[in-house]
Amino acid sequence: MPTDIASAPVKAAERNSPIRHKWKWLALGAALLAAGFWLLRVRLAGSNFDWRVFRATLFHLHWGWLVASTAAVMASYFFRALRWSVLMRPVRPRPNLWNIFAATVIGFTAITLLGRPGEFVRPYLISVREKVSLSSQTAAWLLERIYDMLTVLAIFGFALGSVRRSDARLGPALSWVFATGGWFAAIFSVLTLGLLLAFRHFSEAMRKRLLDALSALPQRHFERAERLVTAFAQGVESTKSNRASIMVVAYTVLEWTTIAITTWCVVNSFGTALHFGWLDVLIFLGFLAFGGVVQIPGIGGGVQVVAVVVLTELFRVPSEVAAGAAVALWFISFVVVVPFGLLLAVREGVRWGSLRAIEHQVSP
Repeated sequence: MPTDIASAPVKAAERNSPIRHKWKWLALGAALLAAGFWLLRVRLAGSNFDWRVFRATLFHLHWGWLVASTAAVMASYFFRALRWSVLMRPVRPRPNLWNIFAATVIGFTAITLLGRPGEFVRPYLISVREKVSLSSQTAAWLLERIYDMLTVLAIFGFALGSVRRSDARLGPALSWVFATGGWFAAIFSVLTLGLLLAFRHFSEAMRKRLLDALSALPQRHFERAERLVTAFAQGVESTKSNRASIMVVAYTVLEWTTIAITTWCVVNSFGTALHFGWLDVLIFLGFLAFGGVVQIPGIGGGVQVVAVVVLTELFRVPSEVAAGAAVALWFISFVVVVPFGLLLAVREGVRWGSLRAIEHQVSP
């Protein structure tokens, strides 16, 4: 029988977890949810929203495209697992890919159900299954976030800079703002990449310099920053070889390619209601990626609001179709993984209720 890998180690964290943290996340989630519904209500109210058209839009979806988008989503989790297996090679040269994939699916299920604190589930489960230190997997998680953020910035910058070449209809002033924003995102990407390369080649020197710069912080905050910087420096160790760096970049590209394919499939499921070429899909994805930064427990990210606003404001899509697209994207991006994650959690012997306490163990 599978052992309960998440219950015993987190009991102390459950006892020491302050109640105020739970209420903090609940209050934040409620506020974000209320703000999201308010924004949607304002958007839809101003366009004479027709619920019958909205329901008809969903009922006439092409389910074959939705099945294909589900397959693409699961493929993105597989490429994430492959990338993680490269990032953890300094501590586990031959990791078990199934353990990493299962932890990835369970981890993203936790993100959907618990919000951003669910991010900590994946490194914890991998550290337990692969019998490696938790700090090493926290480092892998931090490095993965950097690569994903670089990719998001690149896509977002491309989206902002390409709006004027797409079917989106903008005024000259707004077009200039979007193009300028694209350059800003590109510059920020270059700076972040430079920091990553500096850590790769001069990790110890960069770590000492950053800690010296942060030494003026109060002791409690400095200790937290020290753990974070040290974990990041450890994570960069996995990409010091050119081969490992190429593999991480390749898996990142494959991951985001499958995410783009997912968006393409969802758009095509609406048939003639959405006339999007690949450029339009990439622009749309750029905005959605930024909308996914905010996670609402049980709901998902800000993708729903962003999808409605971008489709109606930039592409002049009717509000009913835009709302239907937002629902479909939310379901495919956040909900479809939940049954798989719950089944894997049962198979792996994970107690779902105890996962809430993992944040207090993993947080640097």
